[in-house]
Amino acid sequence: MKARSIKGKTTDEIQSLLQQTMNDGFNPTLAIVFVSVKHDRNALQKIFSDAGIVIFGVTTNGDFVDEDIERETASILLLDVNTSYFTVLLEEYPNKNYREVAASMAKKTLQKIKRPAFLIAGSHMETDAEQLLFGFADVTGEDVNIHGCMAGDDFAFHEQFVFTNDKETNRGIVMVAFDENKMQIKGRATCGWHAVGTVRTVTKSEGNHVYTVDDVPVLDLTAKYGGLQIKEASDFSVEVASQFPLQMQRAKGDPVMRPGLLIDWNDHSFYCSGAVPQGSKIRFSLPPDFDVIEKVINACEDLKATEMHEADAVIIFSCAGRFIALGPLVNEEIEGMRKVWNVPMVGMFSNAELARATGGNLEMHNLTACVVVLKEN
Repeated sequence: MKARSIKGKTTDEIQSLLQQTMNDGFNPTLAIVFVSVKHDRNALQKIFSDAGIVIFGVTTNGDFVDEDIERETASILLLDVNTSYFTVLLEEYPNKNYREVAASMAKKTLQKIKRPAFLIAGSHMETDAEQLLFGFADVTGEDVNIHGCMAGDDFAFHEQFVFTNDKETNRGIVMVAFDENKMQIKGRATCGWHAVGTVRTVTKSEGNHVYTVDDVPVLDLTAKYGGLQIKEASDFSVEVASQFPLQMQRAKGDPVMRPGLLIDWNDHSFYCSGAVPQGSKIRFSLPPDFDVIEKVINACEDLKATEMHEADAVIIFSCAGRFIALGPLVNEEIEGMRKVWNVPMVGMFSNAELARATGGNLEMHNLTACVVVLKEN
């Protein structure tokens, strides 16, 4: 499989770069398109459709080719791969029947590909992304190879989109399934945030709404461990959430990050980015330092050494919270990940990351860097 990556700020620039990459006989059949919500997606759809290239498209909170991070751009990975080796589907879930929709997509995939591995992306802040993962697992088995993200919208947290050649949706899922008999796909999801303090128990929660931890309002405990003065809404922001998230402990696999994103000031509870079941064991986190970056790069190096010695292309789903918390250091993280395989790469900053926790289960992650490596057999 041949792969090349391009990046542009305007539709005309993307069209010109696409033509340049194809002048020497390179014939891409699939485009992984990560794009600002401000771009003209209809124009992009026409460019790739006219060229006979299938689109897996997602709006972002920023995107990158190699370590070149910019906002309000389009970063695109072009793959020249046999069209019988993959299929792309897009479905909506207006009735919030996430698991049912994902299972239906998996069933359609199995009609074409008997041993699929999936890249998926969902849109809308209300989406229960883990139900999407479970829907695929219901049909293809618990060991399904699946990675992905939730779309962004340049940090507006208002309306996100996924799209393919002829359709887009602000409340749905786009999927590309690869034939694992023809393609190798491996991935790692790594966070690296350090835990602090003793293990504590979530004593009251409903879904992603956490009320108390050890019978104390969760906001008050967060403020205590972070040394914060949080007295009104203006004191709490995405920056605070990304610096001091909860770490939900697992009996199997690494902890899963659950930052608080919306406070209920009536009782000092908050809504996390994903489910935190009552009775869960949690620890608080320290702000990130350079060691966080080293953990992500080391995870990539271990993946290369143990599972994926060579690659044709690399895709990265990195949390928008990492962009905020790490600041300029995020460039070093992405550069370190790129250098592990040194092949064409594309990436984006997402609202959530979807993958199997290291040594664990399929889950929705936050503040996590998920690397996906592709190679044709």
